[in-house]
Amino acid sequence: MPTDTFQADCDVLVIGSGAAGLAAAVTAAWHGQSVILVEKAPVFGGATAWSGGWAWVPRNPLAQRAGIEESIEQPRTYLRNELGEHFDAERVDAFLEACPHMVAFFEKHTALQFADGNGIPDMHGDTPGAATGGHQVIAAPYDAREVGALLPRLRKTLRETSFMGMPIMAGTDLGAFLNMTRSPRAFLHVCKRFGRHLYHLARYGRAMHLVNGVALVARLAKSAQDLGVRLLESAPARHLLMEDGQVKGAVVTTPQGEMRIRAKAVVLAAGGFPNDTKRRQQLFPRDATGQDNLALPPLSCSGDGLRLGESAGGVVATDLKSPVAWAPVSKVPHRDGSMGHFPHIIERGKPGIIGVLASGERFVNEAHGYYDYVSAMVDAVPPGKEVCSWLICDHRFLRRYGLGHARPAPLPVWPHLRSGYLKRGATLEQLALACGIDAAGLINTVVDFNRHARTGQDPAFGRGSTPFNRKQGDPLHKGPNPCVAPIEQGPFYAVKVQPGCFGTFAGLRTDGHARVLDEAGQPIAGLYAVGTDMASVFGGWYPSGGINLGPALTFGYVAGRHIAGATAYE
Repeated sequence: MPTDTFQADCDVLVIGSGAAGLAAAVTAAWHGQSVILVEKAPVFGGATAWSGGWAWVPRNPLAQRAGIEESIEQPRTYLRNELGEHFDAERVDAFLEACPHMVAFFEKHTALQFADGNGIPDMHGDTPGAATGGHQVIAAPYDAREVGALLPRLRKTLRETSFMGMPIMAGTDLGAFLNMTRSPRAFLHVCKRFGRHLYHLARYGRAMHLVNGVALVARLAKSAQDLGVRLLESAPARHLLMEDGQVKGAVVTTPQGEMRIRAKAVVLAAGGFPNDTKRRQQLFPRDATGQDNLALPPLSCSGDGLRLGESAGGVVATDLKSPVAWAPVSKVPHRDGSMGHFPHIIERGKPGIIGVLASGERFVNEAHGYYDYVSAMVDAVPPGKEVCSWLICDHRFLRRYGLGHARPAPLPVWPHLRSGYLKRGATLEQLALACGIDAAGLINTVVDFNRHARTGQDPAFGRGSTPFNRKQGDPLHKGPNPCVAPIEQGPFYAVKVQPGCFGTFAGLRTDGHARVLDEAGQPIAGLYAVGTDMASVFGGWYPSGGINLGPALTFGYVAGRHIAGATAYE
């Protein structure tokens, strides 16, 4: 590998290699800019590679081709009602106007192709403007052989959400894995999928059928490489180069030594601050040590972009609804002694599970979004008490749907019992004792829940009352409510769930062009922020799934176009 010189010049320097940074790099390069992208970690992909890969993109071309037509006023109405006082009209409109063009641009000009999520409703169906579908896209599956020599430089999927290294795509794959004991067609799909994965492991040593976040990263990275973007890993940015109040590049540490990169514009896309202990102590609720909550993003996402932006006069927004994109997470002890984190996204909406506090009481509609679950948990636990909850189910549920990292039948349960990940009790009282839950409280809760669940009702929290709830449920469930069933066939199981996050919302203040703003609200010349280095365009709310990657891709695209001076959409 040739040794880098210790000085380089380019039009655009991008710091960070998740979806936002790669989108900015690809867009700027396609528009004729010379681009260098630097990444702190030894692999590209950031938190995007460990994500489900969904992007919230209202009025996208895939929905339009499927006949789903809506005016810009529908998602605008939804966001205005969802966000309330945190509705930022300039940036929301910039997002809503650009996002369909973003999808069209990548589809037409790059290796990034999409599959639709037209059947996925917005999370809060009772909010005016909520859509019942047509707002989601995901990167289409990708053959890793298309990436070529770049493949070893890309981050692999998150260990806890894969099966023997095989990423499982939401939709077809996931549905087949959950139904493989109930459907011959699903069983055949799983056998073919896993058989092909075993072949790939034997021949290539890794998964080659890329889906979800790893597919998104691979497609963007391949596009960047094809467009001549210079990609540098293990290259953290140390400080920005400033001249007459303008950002003119950055100093970067590489394996070959310190490198000065001069550029007419710098794009900060370093992944927010989910692993920045100090800033977490300052901004996260109930995080006195800065490590009390479980962050899903890689350790390299540790606040570099925010610190660089502040050094140039940028301001981190601290007045959002929430500084953190909550996710319910459980700790997964591995046989090698390491500890992983599992995000509880799928099973909470299935029939036959509840979430309870240490008191044994429910606190939320479990089929609501992951952000809603943790936000309610944080609010419900009294100050001074550990913020946690337990997901409770019976044996039937566990074998049908799994529970967190414990997979459904035919995979065994005993490894998770032996490691302590799962707790089990022949009776609810025994389960409560194993978990440290108030036994009387748990028994009363389950008895009351079951009484209504037998008729598909949940008067306490209205589970199954919205299109999003029902989408999270089981369409094959024989009861009247796809989200509700009694918990009564022992033994009973539980997994401890703690506050975790997919990323952070508190980022640098920006305008509709993704330019970083100073204390006076004026753009800092030459400096842009995208992804979670940008303050949440939705004000720290979580109106729907994919609201991290949708704006990340869109404002990366917006920043790349603005730097290049593009006007008309391609």
